[in-house]
Amino acid sequence: MKFIDEVMVQVSAGHGGDGCLSFRREKYIPMGGPDGGDGGRGGSVILKATKSLNTLADFRYMKHFKAKRGQGGMGRQRTGLSGEDLYISVPAGTVVYDADTDECLGDLTTHGQELIVAKGGQPGLGNIHFKSSTNRAPRRVTKGTHGEYRVLRMELKVLADVGLLGAPNAGKSTLIRAVSAATPKVADYPFTTLHPNLGVVQVGGHQSFVMADIPGLIEGAADGVGLGIQFLKHLSRTRVLLHVLDVMPADGSSPVETFHAIAGEVANYPDDLTQKPRWLVLNQLDKIAPDEQEAFCKQLVTELEWEGPVYSISALAKSGTEQLCYDLMQAIELMDEA
Repeated sequence: MKFIDEVMVQVSAGHGGDGCLSFRREKYIPMGGPDGGDGGRGGSVILKATKSLNTLADFRYMKHFKAKRGQGGMGRQRTGLSGEDLYISVPAGTVVYDADTDECLGDLTTHGQELIVAKGGQPGLGNIHFKSSTNRAPRRVTKGTHGEYRVLRMELKVLADVGLLGAPNAGKSTLIRAVSAATPKVADYPFTTLHPNLGVVQVGGHQSFVMADIPGLIEGAADGVGLGIQFLKHLSRTRVLLHVLDVMPADGSSPVETFHAIAGEVANYPDDLTQKPRWLVLNQLDKIAPDEQEAFCKQLVTELEWEGPVYSISALAKSGTEQLCYDLMQAIELMDEA
């Protein structure tokens, strides 16, 4: 299924039913008086988050959703049936905006959470409500009000505990394949990852966390260059960022310059990603002789002027990944306890 993380849809709530103009007419009951009932309430449009969906692809072709209107009132003081509410399932992590005002209507982050995006119209009143001592036969009723109409912009931000950050071909996809059952495309050319991939990482027998891999970033990504700007928003919900750095790029580029370029794009992104815990992962150590790896990594960290946690791994050989996942699980548990 194609990954879709932003869509525009139209939603229309049902109109309220009109009030009824009616008089009681029965044998032996002269001048029975008004008995017109009220209309029914219009149905509302409600978004409901579910963990069974992970993309907004269902909305590519279904663009207009309309709830049912309320039934009109009837004689004998009978109220019309209310319109049935329309429930629309969306992935957990969906942010909903009013496209006309850019107002954020809600953020659906948990399974089962609901958000009313278009309220149904109010019912009209039957003529029984307008009876008085001076008006015993009222011919006045009110019509039901119109249901709300909105154009919605829905954005999906994936829910993950750990986000992978880095340049194209840094080995992010290889890493998520090594530690989870996710199977993103891996190849020796840039931008093999075209959409976010999620993987569940099992740690021990009963612990797990979710890792997200997004397309690689290049310089200028925060201003719309490359694919990264479309997907940086998915990192805003993660709790820990892993900055994956290829220590020996195949194109001969400097890992130090690449690191600072990516770090600059993170700092320039509107959501303050720099406030999240960020760990440095030096990847593809299998390209360096074993007896030179430790000294090489120390020198590289010094040049980067990095002061946070550092992990040296080879995602391809699955070397160092077990300790990395164990430490990530511990950090996430501490965040849960805080």
